[in-house]
Amino acid sequence: MRTVRVSCAALAALLCACSIQRAEDANKAKQSMVGMSKEQILQCMGPPANRASVGSTEVWSYNSGNGHVDTFGEATATGGSGSATAFGSATSIGRSCKVDVVMSADRVTALNYTGRTGGLLSKGEQCAYAVENCIH
Repeated sequence: MRTVRVSCAALAALLCACSIQRAEDANKAKQSMVGMSKEQILQCMGPPANRASVGSTEVWSYNSGNGHVDTFGEATATGGSGSATAFGSATSIGRSCKVDVVMSADRVTALNYTGRTGGLLSKGEQCAYAVENCIH
């Protein structure tokens, strides 16, 4: 039984470390991708899901994430004398990221992330899936 607990703890630590690394990669991309050309963005991120432009500013939007869902539940039980009644509820919330690549004069000027992009220690980790091929 102890081996199972140790294995589960090691697996949880490994998964947490991966999420934190993805969050760091997403944060790094916000600096390292500034100055990239449109062609470079197309090569590393592919075609955007949406495009918008105002004057000389253009924004390409990408949807990112691995489909991670957090589920929180609660249950209450009442009873006695050999019988019990239980009631429960659960809420599921998906994580995802919308990556907006802001460009001016055909060059990246900023990356903006929106959505439920990660957990408490892994903010932005869902954004890394879209930008991972652009950072070195």
